[in-house]
Amino acid sequence: MHEWTIAALQAAYRSGETDPLSVCEAYLARIEEIDRSGPAINSVIEVNPDALAIARNQTEALRQDPDAFAASGLFHGIPVLLKDNIDTADAMKTTAGSLALVDAPMPEDAFLVRLLRGAGAIILGKTNLSEWANFRSSHSNSGWSSRGGQTRNPYVLDRTPCGSSSGSGAAIAANLALAAFGTETDGSVTCPASQNSLVGIKPSLGTISRTGIIPIAASQDTAGPMARTVTDAALLLEATAVPDPEDPACASPAIHKVRDTQESPARRYLQHLDPGFIRGRRIGIPRLRDTYRGPVQAAFEAACASLESAGAVLVPVDLPDLSKAGEHEYTVLLYEFKQGLSDYFARRGGPITSISDVIAFNENHADTVMPRFGQEHMVKAAACGSLDDEEYRTALRESRRIAGAEGIDALLEQNELDAIAAPSNGLAWLIDPINGDYPTGGGFSRGPAISGAPHITVPMGYHRELPLGLSFAGAFGDDARLIGIAYGFEHAHPVRRPPRFVPSLGTDD
Repeated sequence: MHEWTIAALQAAYRSGETDPLSVCEAYLARIEEIDRSGPAINSVIEVNPDALAIARNQTEALRQDPDAFAASGLFHGIPVLLKDNIDTADAMKTTAGSLALVDAPMPEDAFLVRLLRGAGAIILGKTNLSEWANFRSSHSNSGWSSRGGQTRNPYVLDRTPCGSSSGSGAAIAANLALAAFGTETDGSVTCPASQNSLVGIKPSLGTISRTGIIPIAASQDTAGPMARTVTDAALLLEATAVPDPEDPACASPAIHKVRDTQESPARRYLQHLDPGFIRGRRIGIPRLRDTYRGPVQAAFEAACASLESAGAVLVPVDLPDLSKAGEHEYTVLLYEFKQGLSDYFARRGGPITSISDVIAFNENHADTVMPRFGQEHMVKAAACGSLDDEEYRTALRESRRIAGAEGIDALLEQNELDAIAAPSNGLAWLIDPINGDYPTGGGFSRGPAISGAPHITVPMGYHRELPLGLSFAGAFGDDARLIGIAYGFEHAHPVRRPPRFVPSLGTDD
């Protein structure tokens, strides 16, 4: 079971080596052994009580007609985990890790979940996350929620799994399911993927529907697949990149243009899964490579050598300063968070109807909800006006200009690049329950996050036991080509290894 891929599991189904029921039973037993006890990484916030019944029905269908079973869906019999901010209309809850939402059942599946079920995937459970997708407090711990507690990094248990899709990253690294979906506003798929030695794809904005996902910011939010290989992540994207008429981002002129010009609509995100696709591709590499910390730089140099050996053309570039864009981005997130939650709660129903209700709940249950840190982001968001306010409109315009037109877009165009590559993040820091997160440098997510461009991270190496990822960013809508480049790098630089659940490395790093 360990390190199985989608193709390997499907082959095992066809050969009769195993069946969906046996696979789900094995994964659920491993969740009990690894997640609940043993190293206790605490990544799965809830298992699906219907999973075994679904798997039993699929096993019967497999026995009756293996060929029909194989043809009935891209993911038939594939166990998948979902971040606990993605709606499921079943016995599971959707809470964003908040105790405020545990008593409000979901009326319907998220659009993304309907597609996965239709393709035959078995939703095995929900994963823990940084509460409210890490937009509650400025001093929080990645991977902590009042409902789920603290998720730990399976590679080194006292280190951060990063966030906010912390449970999705830790669970798939530890082989608790085949793959998972996280969500990203800025780094919440790519950081936990890189810190857990996974492939994470943050697609172009509007590629995957956000309907039925608890929001932060409509101008940046997207779901994204997290898997152990580029191929599996691309398969998940292929199955879920379906236009949703209820999501304005899916109907935007920009994403429509992408769909109209895709080279192979039948295999949009799989067409470049060829080790040779990377040959001749111009990849921008930060000119000041020695600014990265020692072990990150060493891993990056090895990755660059592999890119060159695979035939890529490395082009030295100066990465733009996006600090001002980050200031504007924060204003955008505050305004859109308030409006987005109001719209989401209206669709969902239940006793919580606004961000003010959430703030009040947290204050009334402070002992359990806010034992160490508060809700500064929420309070600031609640004080914002409407999306017609000039402050918001200016911040949105300026952040996109700095990060997009004058940032990643200009860098790609002026240097005739196919992609930009850089370390995804610094080393995973120690979990600090008193002071919260303290990132150790790096971080490549801001430009693609604000501009809506695609961003993929692939395992790059390790410092002692700590994983490091290599990020690739490209032009808006160029997801398929970026996947091809990431696949070529993965083929030339196959470094991923499963975690060994090391208790601690001490404080030397």
